[in-house]
Parts: sequence; structure tokens; C-alpha cells
Amino acid sequence: MSQNEPAAADAAAAAAEPFILFDLAGATYAVRSREIQQLEMIGAITPVPNAPPFVDGVVSVRGQVIPVVNLRGRFGFPRVPFDLRSRLLVVRRDGRTVGFAVDSAREFASISPDAIQPPPEGVSGLNGRYLEGLAHLGERLVLILDMTDLFSPDGAEASPLPPAETKES
Repeated sequence: MSQNEPAAADAAAAAAEPFILFDLAGATYAVRSREIQQLEMIGAITPVPNAPPFVDGVVSVRGQVIPVVNLRGRFGFPRVPFDLRSRLLVVRRDGRTVGFAVDSAREFASISPDAIQPPPEGVSGLNGRYLEGLAHLGERLVLILDMTDLFSPDGAEASPLPPAETKES
């Protein structure tokens, strides 16, 4: 091993960004931790009339009422009942707060930008537009989500409610 290899490894580690990993329909996804406001267990969800099929309803999280988008439904996967491992990824962006229901989320990982590859050309449908890229973590293939499209005007139906009101501190 040359003397420059540890320095290069240190530089790559310094450039690596922290991600929250979550499972959904048998696959591992990653979201930049800076995108996530908080992780919560999924509590009682109140259905909302005329909501899109992938919006389960609303939930109260720390005094704030937010819409719950079921990512299984959003991505076209079969739904399963929530259990003790299910989590709500609470994301705030552009004045809107949305909770994304996932199968489980309990792991953090640092991923270097160099390790993220673009999605394959064949992945271009509804799911593909939400992917920033793919990365290998050991033997696992991790799909890196682009939260921008989940909040885009095309995805605006993900939140049938006006922006949630929050108390700014």
C-alpha cells in the first residue's frame, strides 16, 4: 500500500454524505439524512376523503398534522399492513411537510458521491424518475432516492393538503 492510498481513502470518506437507509418491498433505498426532518413510528392514520390512492391520510406528529404518502402505493408495489418495524420518514421541503411510510428504517450509512451510479437506461417509468442513482454497500444494491420529484408538481398530488403549519423556532 502506498503512502497516498490512505490519504485518498480519507478524502473519499470526508466527501461521503450520510444517508438514512430504509427497506421497501424487499429493496433497500437511501435518502440523504439532511432531507429527513425526523423518523417516527407510524401511529393512527386518519383517512382523508378524495385523496389519491397512495395517500393513506393524515397523522399528527409532534403536534403537526401531515399527510402520509405510502411509498409502496406511490411506487406501484403491493401494500402490506404496517407493523412495529414500519416507519414514517418526515420530510420538509419548500414549506411542505410530508410523511413517507416505509417498511423499515433503522440504518445510517455514508456514501461517497463517486459511489453513486446513474440509474440504468431501462429504468424510466414512474419509479425511475424518483431515482438519483444506485450504489453498492458491500453486497447490497442501494437505490438512492431523489426527493425532489416526490415533491414536484407532478408529484404534488402526494400532498392533498395545503402546506402544514409549523411553529418556527
